[in-house]
Amino acid sequence: MTRVTKAVVPAAGLGTRFLPATKATPKEMLPVVDKPAIQYVVEEAVRAGLDDVLMVTGRNKRPLEDHFDRNVELELALEAKGDTAKLDAVRASTDMATVHYVRQGDPRGLGHAVLCAAEHVGNEPFAVLLGDDLIDERDHLLERMLEVQAARGGSVIALMEVPAETISLYGCVAAEKTEEEDVVAVGDLVEKPPVDEAPSNLAILGRYVLHPAVFEVLRHTAPGRGGEIQLTDALRTLATMPPQQGGGVSGVIFSGRRYDTGDRLDYIKAVVRLAAERDDLGPALRAWLGEFVAEQGH
Repeated sequence: MTRVTKAVVPAAGLGTRFLPATKATPKEMLPVVDKPAIQYVVEEAVRAGLDDVLMVTGRNKRPLEDHFDRNVELELALEAKGDTAKLDAVRASTDMATVHYVRQGDPRGLGHAVLCAAEHVGNEPFAVLLGDDLIDERDHLLERMLEVQAARGGSVIALMEVPAETISLYGCVAAEKTEEEDVVAVGDLVEKPPVDEAPSNLAILGRYVLHPAVFEVLRHTAPGRGGEIQLTDALRTLATMPPQQGGGVSGVIFSGRRYDTGDRLDYIKAVVRLAAERDDLGPALRAWLGEFVAEQGH
């Protein structure tokens, strides 16, 4: 296997949980403090050395392309004002990576979105980053996953421990420990099982490093839960395949800082947490939050 250089970011969803805000604005462009959520994901890929990014988009996703493209008029206006800080911020989204786009014509599930990347990726391992999960830049989950994939081959998924009563909200795995404390060997995967049928409390996060054998498996994966082609079902097949055919699935257990932007309440929490930790916004925001909470207590 060659070194991983490509990242795939599925971004074709309708964002219905955030309507009406997402009626005309892609949910990936909703701001998390002062950057759209999708930019955090691309920055994470670039920090891990993946500067070739393919976004799998759909209708009404043109703002994503505009965001990662040049805006010459805006740059000239900022330059004329001498506002170098904002100019650098605007240019950063353009210069950080080579971003490509492919349309997912029919929204047939995450597995189908990944399959849309086959021609661009070719016969090499690649990463998949879902935009609803933001990983704090101080935690190096993706870098660790790339290390594990380079050492063990096959595919690698990110896992986190969750309360057993919430496991039905996630895909989860049956896994065995390895000689590495944060790595498990995955034997089976189940998409959103009932609590009493879940094989563990290890939930699947939106980060994957996949062997290219996944494409052929996805081509033969029948629609599963929700009538969609599920990436989880393809990974179940890969977990049973021999290593020489690209099989085997490892899991990296993540215990760092993750921000969920796919749920309205969790999205608000993510914005507050990230803003509260910034040097420019944090002191004033934390002071205000203390006052606000005290007022609500009366």
